[in-house]
Amino acid sequence: MVWWSMTEAAGTMKSVVGAGVLALAGFGLAGNSLAASIDFGYLSLSRDDRYHEDRIYARNLAQGEGEPEPGLAVALRESRFNAKAAGVELGEKQARAKDGKGLVEALERLSGEGTRYFLIDAPGPVVAEVAAAVKGRDLLLFNISAHDDALRQELCQANLLHTVPSHAMRADAMAQYLVSKKWRSVLLLRGPLAEDALIAKAFERSAKRFGIKIEATRDFILSNDPRERDQGNVGLLTSNADYDVVFVADSDGEFARSVPYRTVRPRPVVGAEGLVATGWHWSWERNGAPQLNSRFERKAKARMGEAGWAAWMAAKTVVEAMQRTGGADFGKIRDYLLGPEITIDGFKGHRLSFRSWNHQLRQPMLLATHNAVIERAPIQGFMHQTNTLDTLGFDQRESQCKF
Repeated sequence: MVWWSMTEAAGTMKSVVGAGVLALAGFGLAGNSLAASIDFGYLSLSRDDRYHEDRIYARNLAQGEGEPEPGLAVALRESRFNAKAAGVELGEKQARAKDGKGLVEALERLSGEGTRYFLIDAPGPVVAEVAAAVKGRDLLLFNISAHDDALRQELCQANLLHTVPSHAMRADAMAQYLVSKKWRSVLLLRGPLAEDALIAKAFERSAKRFGIKIEATRDFILSNDPRERDQGNVGLLTSNADYDVVFVADSDGEFARSVPYRTVRPRPVVGAEGLVATGWHWSWERNGAPQLNSRFERKAKARMGEAGWAAWMAAKTVVEAMQRTGGADFGKIRDYLLGPEITIDGFKGHRLSFRSWNHQLRQPMLLATHNAVIERAPIQGFMHQTNTLDTLGFDQRESQCKF
């Protein structure tokens, strides 16, 4: 079953950005209609456990406060005048479904109506399922919330782009920070979920890459079973080892929030709590970020998180390519967007672009606490032969992606 919505009315509803702006003479456009349109399809699950109220309450610090769709809405509103100047009308179509199969059906329906750009807000396996169903098609899919490294590696495809950072990028940013502080000895606490294992694996790769020693890896379980109680005891989990810092691989954050100040040794906590590596944080105060955060908060009634920024960024990249190519031609937009000439302002202080080898958006990472950004990665001193942003995540020589 697929649910279509822009308002509470039934059927597929289209949100036309800037429809209230009737005067076009200032843009040199004749008549009352625009020559072309670009619609963005927004695909999400009708029930996504990542946004369940219990998960949001005890969330991993890097997770936003709600669903990221307002990021797309903000981007379209910001871009309406530039789009009109180019003779293009921007719109949004939303579709929800209970699973990947339903999202594929929704995508097919929207693409049949002419939509070529899709934002997918879903867990990694669902993103992979939807992308595989349209592999090789003249569409662009933007992954805005799945961090799975496999989507950038063996499961990559040419029409799947990633504006949200990968687990590898997050882990590399954290590893660079730890090395810069000379905290090279780490105790790794790993949760029972599949996503926890992916986070731990990414950090193990980063530790090896940057010369960090993982002193021990210990698995935790949150359980009401008395026989498993010791596996959730922070004191026991952090005893009998010497380390500089504790890294917690906990995708839902329920365990991680209880770790700071409970470790046997007085050590900083990073990973899912304490200090996190994220693509965006509401407390970032440079490069025009406060204005963007304010616009998002007005729309969403919540603070902007990483996925909200990724949704905003997906639309902005298309609009940038539209402006540079002078219209709505899909082929020209796609080629420019994925080409070497594009540079995009993501309000993080670097010019951003997509990596040619896996279509991941290269971008800085923010190292943040619950209410402050402490540092921005790449950390000074970590060099790369072509682009320092490529010190974060899979470099071309590491890539397993084959388009």
